[in-house]
Amino acid sequence: MDPTSLPAVPDPVTAVEVDCWTEGVRSVVADEVADERPVAFKYHGVSHVVMLATPHDLDDLAVGFTLSEAIVRVPEEIRSVRVLREGDALEVHLDIAPERFTQLLHRHRHLTGRTGCGMCGAETLADAIRAPKATLQGLTVSSVGLQRALQSLSVWQTMNTRTGSIHGAAWVVPEQGVVLVREDVGRHNAMDKLIGALVRGGYDRSAGYVMITSRASYEMVQKAATVGISALVAVSAPTAFAVRAAKEFGMTLIGFARPGRHVIYAHGERVVA
Repeated sequence: MDPTSLPAVPDPVTAVEVDCWTEGVRSVVADEVADERPVAFKYHGVSHVVMLATPHDLDDLAVGFTLSEAIVRVPEEIRSVRVLREGDALEVHLDIAPERFTQLLHRHRHLTGRTGCGMCGAETLADAIRAPKATLQGLTVSSVGLQRALQSLSVWQTMNTRTGSIHGAAWVVPEQGVVLVREDVGRHNAMDKLIGALVRGGYDRSAGYVMITSRASYEMVQKAATVGISALVAVSAPTAFAVRAAKEFGMTLIGFARPGRHVIYAHGERVVA
């Protein structure tokens, strides 16, 4: 894999002038808002999907998306990544292993996504409902360590601190806490950016778990399981489909992770005090 990018991408945070009303008093102040731009993913020059994303860490997004959507099977099948700017829009050009590109062409579908997309390019139920190649072998999750990671998460979310509107996905390693975070206006994008960063950084994906600042939907469970991550912690609720999938995949699934409490939905035998 040889990811390369051109630097001319927009700032992920934009300053705007706003009217602020506080207890009936108006003031004109500067505010910061998260940016989102159309990002087109092209494989060998052929458009696959367009999604809205925060224009930051797009190399990570491209690698994570390509792996978590099973467009390739292993990172080595991603040959190169280039990020190009076209006016207000951005294009990510990827070269992948020829046999994977041939399979991708058979999907036929080119989508215009919302902010991120959960099942981009899925045309059949078999494409959409994928199980990991093997049952996940879960690591032990410490409740105390989980709470410590949760308490430190906001410090890592620099863009959300500025804007208040950005999701985060964190990589948590037992005994170390949070070691890596990626952010995006879309929760799927934040997850894919984190996966891409883990792959590009050579992290052992069996040695930690993911903590997300959103609900745990089926797609979030599936993305994590596809790349061998065996535990997912969400600050909000899971869906029933996500719970069923986590039990089937062998994934520890924890929801409602808030200060002082969390709820275990699947494979709680791996969670210790």
